[in-house]
Amino acid sequence: MLFDTHAHLNAVQYNDDLQEVIDRALSERVSHIVVVGFDRPTIARAIELAEQYDFIYASVGWHPVDAIDMTDEDLNMIEELAAHPKVVALGEMGLDYYWDKSPKEIQHDVFRRQIALAKKVKLPIIIHNREATADVLQILKEENAAEVGGIMHCFTGSVEVAKQCIDMNFFISLGGPVTFKNAKKPKEVAAQIPLEHLLIETDCPYLTPHPFRGKRNEPSYVKYVAEAIAEIKGISFEEVAKATTENAKRLFGIHR
Repeated sequence: MLFDTHAHLNAVQYNDDLQEVIDRALSERVSHIVVVGFDRPTIARAIELAEQYDFIYASVGWHPVDAIDMTDEDLNMIEELAAHPKVVALGEMGLDYYWDKSPKEIQHDVFRRQIALAKKVKLPIIIHNREATADVLQILKEENAAEVGGIMHCFTGSVEVAKQCIDMNFFISLGGPVTFKNAKKPKEVAAQIPLEHLLIETDCPYLTPHPFRGKRNEPSYVKYVAEAIAEIKGISFEEVAKATTENAKRLFGIHR
């Protein structure tokens, strides 16, 4: 069985054929999916999907690109939803220095407030990091995020950074880039980081793995991520699937 730990089935790209996408995931032995909400509309839809399908769970948080839009009411909403039985994490949250919509100091504040909330409600966090590694690591350390741990989502950093994250109680989640021919760092991480610290994800509809790169991603394609890791490590697909699924279920407190 496969566990897609980061999917955006709440995205408009699935408005026309969501059930077919879900059916394909089930046919490829995807047993669990976490749908990630990161603003008001996507949070609401993530909750809807988690309530509709027993194998779908939700994560709720505020994306750093939109940090400037987050209000106290939004943070209160996230806190209230943290008590929902199908909400298994907070996020995605973090820092994004690629886009310049939200000033860095506002991103930092929103990130810190969400970490504090996660510690209050005792849920793991899902980290978005784009071109901000040093500051992400510093904030995680300063806020003692190790207390709740979580996931470095779609990790594309170095083995050294991965080890620092693992030391802070975070799993390293690999997605489509590990299947790309020229993706040196994700392949090095897949090779050198033990399975006990790895998760797999699609980040669909984005970052579609080879051989479908350039097309819309979907949870059924998470098998290509698992296959790539198995090939790199020289172990069986089944071993990767079993370990990453057990890791995710343990992190999220899922017992089915």
